[in-house]
Amino acid sequence: MKLGDYLEKNFVLFNLASDTKSEALTELLAPIGEAYPEMDTDQAVRVLLERESLGTTGIGDGIAIPHGKLENIEKVVIAVGRSLQGVEFEALDHKPCSIFFLVLAPENSAGMHLRILAQISRILKDEAFRKRFIETESHDELWQLLQDV
Repeated sequence: MKLGDYLEKNFVLFNLASDTKSEALTELLAPIGEAYPEMDTDQAVRVLLERESLGTTGIGDGIAIPHGKLENIEKVVIAVGRSLQGVEFEALDHKPCSIFFLVLAPENSAGMHLRILAQISRILKDEAFRKRFIETESHDELWQLLQDV
């Protein structure tokens, strides 16, 4: 399984402008909402924030993997974002997050949802990958890096 199979180029945000968790989620969801106008992005933000209330998805090392399930989507959708200034995401290590992988899955996709989250976690354990992710100099360079994982 390659994450690149679940990504669309316009779902990769090279430079997030958000400062807060809810702003970052809204910003990450914006291109998905444009591509899928039938999706209620306000509901998606609520679902993601409800998941955050159970425990942060800011896992440390500058990484956040917000995720949730929605009734009105048919396939797994991933958005990726990079924030050079960092976003306060209540991470486990209490540091701002700079690398974001947002995962939305259909309600009935437990197995695939978990496999994708596990794949993202494996990729992000690689310090060299995280360094390359942060140091990319363009949207195209970030997109190309993501195509290889």
